[in-house]
Amino acid sequence: MDTEGKVIRCRAAVAWKAGEALIVEEVEVAPPKAHEVRVKIAASGVCHTDWAYLHGAGRGMEMRPFPLVLGHEGAGVVESVGAGVTRFSPGDKVIPLFLPQCGECECCLSAKTNLCKANWSKTQQGVLADGTSRITCRGQQVFQFLGVSSFSEYTVALETNLTKIHPDALLQRVCLLGCGVATGYGAAINVAKVESGSVCVVFGLGAVGLAAVMGCVSAGAGRVIGVDVNTDKFAKAREFGVTECVNPRDHSRPVQEVLVEMTGGGADYTLECVGDVEIMRSALESCRSAWGVCVIVGWTELEEMRLRPFHLLMGRTLKGTYFGGWKSVRDVPRLVEEHLAGRLKLEEFVTHTLTLDQVNHAFQLHAGGQSIRSIITM
Repeated sequence: MDTEGKVIRCRAAVAWKAGEALIVEEVEVAPPKAHEVRVKIAASGVCHTDWAYLHGAGRGMEMRPFPLVLGHEGAGVVESVGAGVTRFSPGDKVIPLFLPQCGECECCLSAKTNLCKANWSKTQQGVLADGTSRITCRGQQVFQFLGVSSFSEYTVALETNLTKIHPDALLQRVCLLGCGVATGYGAAINVAKVESGSVCVVFGLGAVGLAAVMGCVSAGAGRVIGVDVNTDKFAKAREFGVTECVNPRDHSRPVQEVLVEMTGGGADYTLECVGDVEIMRSALESCRSAWGVCVIVGWTELEEMRLRPFHLLMGRTLKGTYFGGWKSVRDVPRLVEEHLAGRLKLEEFVTHTLTLDQVNHAFQLHAGGQSIRSIITM
């Protein structure tokens, strides 16, 4: 491409300060350095984590530096590659990954985890391997959220944080596999390891929760109970395979007591997909003693979770998951192919398709519980 080796001027939604609205600005995106890839972003999902880091910064959430370009659920096309890059070529369809897979560290070499240590601490602070970002605006460095920054028309990612996908993939849909859908689906399949005929409870019926429901159904669960305070989500949840819906506000006693009674002693599997410590405790206490498994899927850094050791001593298992247990570079292309084969829903998650100029409206829809997933198209 004629832009190779040159600075690209494009638009990005910049968060100048925590808690403030994003401003769509002209930014400069530098060429990729060694082992980096510059990507033209086609679409990005708007995830709860983007909203949480914008509005939770300084209130208990680990502080990320500002100014910052958010977005970590994107998909696009390779524009150019840096020195030493052999797995990607201009024109390849790709998904940037906030979770790397270098294939060399002790975590990558272990079948027990999907975590990876490659440049982890740097991308968490919004920079790439050399300690700097590739995005500047108004003459100053703009940090890249989780090393991705998909709320920009172009971005640069480390090659370990990028995966090539099938050329037939619709980027405006498979971008959801960069975070939310992959996380919820994998939480049920890979982490809970839901068994056929089992009873499952999913707390939170947003995109991650519905993906967890999809995973439970795919695994052959006999009964899937959805829990949410927003009853507007119940119809969509039933389309995904929820058999019963529970609104905690309809009951005068703790929801875990309601669920234990409904299930005759507790669920086999519970998945917390909200990121609220009180709901996490409810999910654990909704498990059946002796063999119940509770998986924490929702992300929060704001509070500590409280629990009674008794609930673990009686045989329940409490687990957490990051990105649904998927080995990112290896497994995301497989998920794309599952979608292309008609075995993995994506279209059904999308409630709004918006432009980059409407990114703040997308956050409002999310915060108000009016969307499942909004897609920003570039």
